Amino acid sequence: MTYEHIYNVNLRWDADRMGTLYSDELNEPVTVATPPPFPKGMEKIWSPEHLFTAAVSSCLMTTFLAIAENSKLVFNQFSCRAAGKLEHVNGKYRMTEIMLEPELVITREQDYERAERILQKSEAACLITNSINSNVVMKPVIRILKEV
Repeated sequence: MTYEHIYNVNLRWDADRMGTLYSDELNEPVTVATPPPFPKGMEKIWSPEHLFTAAVSSCLMTTFLAIAENSKLVFNQFSCRAAGKLEHVNGKYRMTEIMLEPELVITREQDYERAERILQKSEAACLITNSINSNVVMKPVIRILKEV
């Protein structure tokens, strides 16, 4: 049995080094541009590099939420800092590494090891991570509610 979904995204060039991403499947368009390190790059606007990094981070979260729910893990908070490293390798620019720093707040101390396993399982099962060549490194922080 084949499992397949199609996600439709449209892009329209607006001006200079900037365009708009939109989809009939979504409510809000996103302005994208060349990032500041490149010629004519624009500050304060989402870049393809930001979107790439965000795809990995948000996939970790949605995968974690599904696995945590199925595992009946009780938690109060999930957040994730992510940093994408762009390098010039063999004459080409590549996103070589994505550093994920998820922070999870659990409510019961006895769930600590299980929460750690669920985070690791989530990173391993993330479909975006499994679809890219970048090295993904995760350094989770788990806190117990009374410590917060």
